[in-house]
Order: sequence, then C-alpha cells, then structure tokens
Amino acid sequence: MGQLIDTSVLIQMERKRLTLGDLIARIPEEDIAISSITASELLVGVERATDLVTRSRRSVFVEHLLREIPVAPLDLDVARIHAVIRVELASSGTPIGPHDLIIAATALALDYDVVTENINEFSRVPRLTTVQPSW
Repeated sequence: MGQLIDTSVLIQMERKRLTLGDLIARIPEEDIAISSITASELLVGVERATDLVTRSRRSVFVEHLLREIPVAPLDLDVARIHAVIRVELASSGTPIGPHDLIIAATALALDYDVVTENINEFSRVPRLTTVQPSW
C-alpha cells in the first residue's frame, strides 16, 4: 500500500511553507507518489503566478517535489479504472471533478490511498481510501 498525494495537500504545503518532510511525518510510512494530473496542476500554478517572486517561489517548490516524488502515469490500467468509476458515479448521481477522477483512478490502479484536503469529493469513489493530513 502507498499514498497518492492530491494537489490540495501540496498547495496547502506551499501556502504554509511546509516541506516534504513535514508531510511525510503526518502520513503513514509507505511509498508515496503523485498522479501525472497533479504534476500538471502544480505546473499550471507556476504558470499562473502574476509576479516574478511568486512564480520563482512556486517553481522552486514544484520542481523540488517533482524531483523527489515519483509521478504515476495515466496508463491503460488507470484509463480502465477511470471509465468504471466515471460510470458508477454518474449512475449514482454523485460525479466528481475530472482531475479528481483521474487521481482516484490512479490511486486505485496502484492500490494506494489518496492523501487529500478534499475528503468530501474523494469519499464518493467506491473502494477508495482517503487520508487527511493533520497540519
């Protein structure tokens, strides 16, 4: 078992100026990873920065994370699970956002929990276990 870190947690870390060590101290001692969509969301945050100081700070933070945390790809296994979850949630009238759906499918494909600040969204996904870090 491992932990797939959601974008919401990494954004909180950056805002609170926490380190990867701070996060690891708050979650079970297991393998960690991020999904490829999380990597994209973090890079979008860098690109959207409106001033050079913020952009530089975000870039340093994100690039450090991308060096230290493995990035799980959106491969065929994830795509198959994504399709099943999407139909299940739509059928039950409880869909979640498209990026969160990819993160959930990635976690299930890896047999990982999702570490998130967004428990309400991810709790709708059958068979998915969530962890919320205590800051």
